[in-house]
Amino acid sequence: MTYWCEQAWLPGGIAGGVRIDVADGRITGVTSDSPRVGTILNGLTLPGFANGHSHAFHRALRGRTHHERGTFWTWRERMYTLASRLDPDSYYRLARGVYAEMVLGGYTSVGEFHYLHHAPGGKPYADPNAMGEALREAARDAGIRLTLLDTCYLAGGIGVEPDEVQRRFSDGSASQWASRVASLKEDELFRVGAAIHSVRAVPADQLSLVDSARVVHIHLSEQRAENEQCLTAYGRTPAELLDDHGVLTDRLVAVHATHLTTSDIHRLGAARAGACFCPTTERDLGDGIGPARALRDAGVRLGVGSDSNAVVDAFEETRALELDDRLASEERGRFTAEELLAAGTDHTAVGWPEAGRLEEGAGADFVTVGLDSVRTAGIEPSGVVFAASGADVRHVVVAGRDVVRDGTHQLVERPETVLAKEIEELWLS
Repeated sequence: MTYWCEQAWLPGGIAGGVRIDVADGRITGVTSDSPRVGTILNGLTLPGFANGHSHAFHRALRGRTHHERGTFWTWRERMYTLASRLDPDSYYRLARGVYAEMVLGGYTSVGEFHYLHHAPGGKPYADPNAMGEALREAARDAGIRLTLLDTCYLAGGIGVEPDEVQRRFSDGSASQWASRVASLKEDELFRVGAAIHSVRAVPADQLSLVDSARVVHIHLSEQRAENEQCLTAYGRTPAELLDDHGVLTDRLVAVHATHLTTSDIHRLGAARAGACFCPTTERDLGDGIGPARALRDAGVRLGVGSDSNAVVDAFEETRALELDDRLASEERGRFTAEELLAAGTDHTAVGWPEAGRLEEGAGADFVTVGLDSVRTAGIEPSGVVFAASGADVRHVVVAGRDVVRDGTHQLVERPETVLAKEIEELWLS
């Protein structure tokens, strides 16, 4: 398959008349200043974006948690209500629509932070991985790469037993969690990683037992209350606790990383860990603004995620690294456009190191954005990271397969109708 890009953002910068040859899901050649041939992609073609952190079922909360003033903790109670209503069939149907929305928004891979494992009350399904398999099938049918970040979740808080809803999340121990996860089998578009839900949900003596050959993610210092609880229980910040137990390595991705001490930042940097910011969710929940520039300067790899899917738009999450840091620092120019693109397309953080760049040998994942909409008309091409939205995505290729053409998803008919139907049924059940 051959594509001709009017403009393309290559590792060396933006070039014109770029021919991209694809075979067996890989890019086999990239040539600039080429004659028009093959599938014509007008606009700017970029590497596919990576959604480093998602809870697919949270999509059903969008627009349904704003009637009363509240806190993160009151929002969580409504989320638990939703979690109690899902089963493998309904989760598949909902996630299929969510993953289709992600591709339309510019994402070609997603790390699903998956802790909704068992039936109500904590009883395992006949297939202990039925909920994870539902996500695998949903991602496959929506045409997106999926890393199932299977999450160890053992406690309802530090020293607190899981409640009725949380028993669905728990395997009882880290060793039992590992035994279940070991039966998951990877395929061409499905990989398995690991996650520690948080230092609140996994006892300190179990932390080092949560491991993966690829990546390990954790909600880290998302809320000030988490830090306070950890300091009270262990006399350590969450980052210090992870370091004490050998978890803070270059395979760790700290999700949110909002309320870090200066020492925490240096620890993450020394370990060459990653940090995944989820700006639209952090705004939605009133979490605060994390120290993105300080983390990057310390050597931490940055990525972004849609988390609760309050908004699904790769461009919105990516530019927020810069815009939110401007608010916190009261300075402009915190990140270059190239740094933002690198963060937005960091597939290594979710176990797909071959994706995220337009060069020979890389995975054939790319997104074409129109430069002729009311948002993008007249901008410099590199300005798409500041001006474009998911509505400007015209064409998406994932592992060499056309998933979006002319702004229309090719595998899921009318994703908006799918989402509306499934979400209404969940709240009426």
